[in-house]
Amino acid sequence: MTTVVGVRFREIGKIYTFDPGELSLRRGDHVIVETAKGNEYGTVVLGNYQICERHLEQPLRMVLRGATEQDDSRVAEHREKEAEALRICRQKVSEHQLDMKVIAVEAAFDENKLLFFFTADGRVDFRELVKDLASVFHVRIELRQVGVRDETKILGGMGPCGRALCCHSWLSDFVPVSIKMAKEQNLSLNPQKISGVCGRLMCCLKNEADTYAYLNAQLPKKGDMVALEDGLKGEIMDINVLKQTVRVLVLLDNDEREIREVPAGETTFIAHRKKGQPSQLKKDAMARRESQLQEQRERSKKKSREKDGIEHPEKAEEAEERTPGCETMGGRKRRIRSPKPAHPTARTEERSNAEEGGAGSRHSIRGAEEEPAEKVGEGASRLKKRRRRRPSGEQKNREQAMGTDVGHD
Repeated sequence: MTTVVGVRFREIGKIYTFDPGELSLRRGDHVIVETAKGNEYGTVVLGNYQICERHLEQPLRMVLRGATEQDDSRVAEHREKEAEALRICRQKVSEHQLDMKVIAVEAAFDENKLLFFFTADGRVDFRELVKDLASVFHVRIELRQVGVRDETKILGGMGPCGRALCCHSWLSDFVPVSIKMAKEQNLSLNPQKISGVCGRLMCCLKNEADTYAYLNAQLPKKGDMVALEDGLKGEIMDINVLKQTVRVLVLLDNDEREIREVPAGETTFIAHRKKGQPSQLKKDAMARRESQLQEQRERSKKKSREKDGIEHPEKAEEAEERTPGCETMGGRKRRIRSPKPAHPTARTEERSNAEEGGAGSRHSIRGAEEEPAEKVGEGASRLKKRRRRRPSGEQKNREQAMGTDVGHD
């Protein structure tokens, strides 16, 4: 076991462990410690305590000495210089027209470096800015870009709960937060209600995430089919995680539904509901509805058969005798249709055949030509189209012969 102390350099920042040596330190003491960047002024937040060596971060640096009044006054002067440096840096940023926001400045204890924190949407070329700041302060200049969560932690503020922000008051390190934590705690997924001042998910969602994960593991899921102690089956409609109770929609014997709130331990799991599919209760209701519709269809068919006389064949025969032009086939009456008249196209075909037959058929052709247009119909129009065609030599001779015969008559 090794004796260490916890030291913090910022008001709210990460706690680092140091070897106190022979010093006995308590919470709130100011010390000067050795770091990789030089000597720094810090505040003890964890007094001397024992820790296992395998949990230590090597190398373990030493606490040089306790801070004196001169050190305290020197740090106060640094705070005044930091405010002036912040004002000058913002002025230089506006002169260079850089798309960045400077939020804070930190001065090293040995006054050999100034650290500027800024936020920006993307990469910023601040090389000219660094040169101007170095010419003004004559120390080493370092610019560090941080995110919106770090910006909120540095500036501070009030949260939606009405208290100081957790990240600025007591939270030393940021923890990963996901939307799944909000779902497990049955919170509204509205981004405005679960987001903090920084615009990200609130860090306090992590505080009770482990408790809700443990409680949800002992509860069935929403939509599952369960059986109650009295033998009824139902679907889980709602869950109360803290009370460890569930609300079950059960189906009674008279096809009525009832919602019951019972402890989760009094239910027996049956099956999960698959994603995108209806629940078992809905499936049963759909099956009953389908059976009712089937019965209605059967009753309607039966009534229609009785009306048509199918249930009483002797009545159907009497109706058939009284109805002329009807015959009964397969238990149903069917009216006998009269044959359709010949289509006008058939007459046109006969006329064309007679035309090809020669002079012997000229009387039939003339007879067809003498028929009125109302009777000929479509066939007459087709015949006119054919007559418009230019006649061949053989057809001209035939027409001349026909004209000669008519003249002799």
